Amino acid sequence: MRSWLTNIQWCPGCGDFLIIMAIKNAFKELGIPSHKRVVVSGVGCSGKASQYIDGYAAETLHGRTLPFATGVKMVDPSLTVIAVGGDGDGYGIGMGHFIHACRRDLDITYIVFNNENYALTTGQSSPTTPIGAVTKTAPEGNIIAPLDPVALAEHAGCKFTKKAHSKNFQELKEIIKSAIQHKGFSHIDVDQDCPSFRRWAN
Repeated sequence: MRSWLTNIQWCPGCGDFLIIMAIKNAFKELGIPSHKRVVVSGVGCSGKASQYIDGYAAETLHGRTLPFATGVKMVDPSLTVIAVGGDGDGYGIGMGHFIHACRRDLDITYIVFNNENYALTTGQSSPTTPIGAVTKTAPEGNIIAPLDPVALAEHAGCKFTKKAHSKNFQELKEIIKSAIQHKGFSHIDVDQDCPSFRRWAN
């Protein structure tokens, strides 16, 4: 049997590897079997995440991770539903869905792989790119203030929203476990490395 790493499609050093391992370890430690969980992903570097975790999975459209995950949870509330996406996917084109998922408060865990840029399309500015960061769409430095996803989620009514970093593996795993156990919508904004395009300080 080949390892899931055999056909990996992420750059060396990408924070996605650690986030995926944290999710896998959280499932294992919580004793959630593969037939009782669904991982839904969007488009972007994080889009492949659903393919690298055993269990039911769906790779959906750009920005449409949460509507799909909502449908899954409504059809079978007994399933553990994890939605994953990037900062462009979730805080850009999918922002409206994010806000209303916070308001709706269905029992879904949403993990955002936040590398502060659109890395799959080679490093354009995203909604979380910091002021002054040089990107392909801001060659003289980004001038648009980044949004604060955790503050935004809180304002929209999310009762479980936390910041984490992919490098703090044990802490990230424990936050994911707590998010899954939370009865209602939970959101984790995971700050992650992107050695190919995130050249500013982490």
